[in-house]
Amino acid sequence: MKQIKNVIASPGLTGFFFDDQAAIKNNAVEDGATYYGKIETPGFSNIRQAGESISIMLILDDGQVAYGDCAAVQYSGTGGRDPLFLAKEFISIINKEIAHLLIGKDLKSFKSLAELVDNYSKNGCTLHTAIRYGVTQALLDAVAKAKYCTRTEVVLQEYGLKSILKPIPIFCQTGDDRYLNADKIIIKHADVLPHGLINNVDTKLGKHGEKLLGYIKWLKERIKKIGDENYEPIFHVDVYGTIGLAFNNNLEEMVDYLLDLEKVSSPFKIRIEGPVDAGSKTEQIKSLKLLRNSLKESNSSVEIVADEWCNSLEDIKDFVDAEAADMVQIKTPDLGGINNIIEAVLYCKQHGIGAYQGGTCNETDRSAQICTDIALATRPNQVLAKPGMGVDEGLMIVYNEMQRILTLLKYKDSQGV
Repeated sequence: MKQIKNVIASPGLTGFFFDDQAAIKNNAVEDGATYYGKIETPGFSNIRQAGESISIMLILDDGQVAYGDCAAVQYSGTGGRDPLFLAKEFISIINKEIAHLLIGKDLKSFKSLAELVDNYSKNGCTLHTAIRYGVTQALLDAVAKAKYCTRTEVVLQEYGLKSILKPIPIFCQTGDDRYLNADKIIIKHADVLPHGLINNVDTKLGKHGEKLLGYIKWLKERIKKIGDENYEPIFHVDVYGTIGLAFNNNLEEMVDYLLDLEKVSSPFKIRIEGPVDAGSKTEQIKSLKLLRNSLKESNSSVEIVADEWCNSLEDIKDFVDAEAADMVQIKTPDLGGINNIIEAVLYCKQHGIGAYQGGTCNETDRSAQICTDIALATRPNQVLAKPGMGVDEGLMIVYNEMQRILTLLKYKDSQGV
């Protein structure tokens, strides 16, 4: 049985930035690619700063090297998430504590090793979610290398899942360049768009929601103009609680506005992520459930997607059990170990709630590839094209990884391997 001989780590960059979400919501001033204003989230030195990662390398006793990348979400330190992840502050923990924990371990089970890392604590504190995320990626890669199979096959085998050799819908996000990048998405026929980054009432949603309505109308016409008759994507817009802010959390007004969005987007299906931010998990569940039920009473097909305050596996189960949303974003870095991503997707599917295996633009190519591999085993409703906000790069990484693995698994099936 192959073993882990050593653990080493290197600092890295992500595909985007860390952003102080509270400062941006409170009207920080945009200046090119950066922002000016008062910093509001602890740990930030600027409202926007470079995204950082740490690459984990597990040296196996046969000389192979397994890789995974530690990364945290763009809006770190908010909505109940772990604080800002800076490489210089955490790389020593990996080189010392993680190395001590893993050196000499047999590579016979990804699940048991991932749970070991995910549950590890010191002085009553678990590791930062970004560390657990990256180390468990590397462990999945290591077990796959030890067994001479794909990472997807490891997940299929260890979780008793059926192999379905079909692609999973990919969700592309435009970022702030929501017109030019929408064109890129339409040309490449991504399954879900545009995200839109609607994170400010005045500049992006509109004080009465008029700016988002105008954008959705433009998007529909743009698809008709430069798409083709067979292209029928789903509209998925993340509004970061701005609908609640614009309408003072008035339920009737919010429902009326969502019905307007539905009319404007027709015939395309529309999902709204994070329509309100109620300030705590308990209140968020109540607010989203009430909004969802009211939409159903209005015979609306608008789908509500949970994001804020729905971070950990436990959080996701609570939102699902309460039937507080039509779909839950499984924001991959927030769950820590990727074993929790697997469990979260399976839990959503078992309970009839949509599973959106998301993440953040602030990840790396490596984390995106490994997330794609596990998605091909667990089969969520959609996966996020990541990292970055440029469309082309993230879509390329996720689509190409998906096609590689599907083609390889089909080949192995044909050969009886």
